[in-house]
Amino acid sequence: MFCFGIFAVAVLGCSSSEGDRPTDKKSDRGKENGSVVRFGDLRSAPPASWEKEKPKSSMRAYQFRVPRAKGDEQDAELLVFDSFRGSAEDNINRWKTGEFEPPEGKKIDDVSKVTKLDIAGRPAHYLDVSGTYLGGPGMGSTRKPGYRMLAVHYEGADGKTYHIILRGPAKTVAEHKKEFDDWLAGFK
Repeated sequence: MFCFGIFAVAVLGCSSSEGDRPTDKKSDRGKENGSVVRFGDLRSAPPASWEKEKPKSSMRAYQFRVPRAKGDEQDAELLVFDSFRGSAEDNINRWKTGEFEPPEGKKIDDVSKVTKLDIAGRPAHYLDVSGTYLGGPGMGSTRKPGYRMLAVHYEGADGKTYHIILRGPAKTVAEHKKEFDDWLAGFK
């Protein structure tokens, strides 16, 4: 009888309920691996060279340091916001006229381009602007000449409006533009 009791305890101790067993479902693999960016149910892993950082503001959902190009003095930054309001047109105008100043002799429309793209079947607006960076909301006044920003206004299927911004020295942003575009195209 004693042996049967030990055997029963051993068997019961090794069994598990269905909910406790690890699953092999694809959706469970790699979940929250630390660098994946999520837009609701969509996700995409950024390039390995982008270093995830703790967001400097509660308004930022994600923040990454993007390594500087040879010769640049600063890294670029990738920021993702998920709580902004306003239309794509309003936000693009704010980015262009409130955060950038064109080089002398040029107008902001000479140094900016807006295109439309598709992120996982939903439309997005993509701004590419260069000039002197004047600072963004809550940053105070700053003047950084020779800057470039790639900014995307995306209205997700989850009802949130996402702003995805790659900003830094123009040469560094140019070096990472293809990675940025490929990363956006990778949201599934």
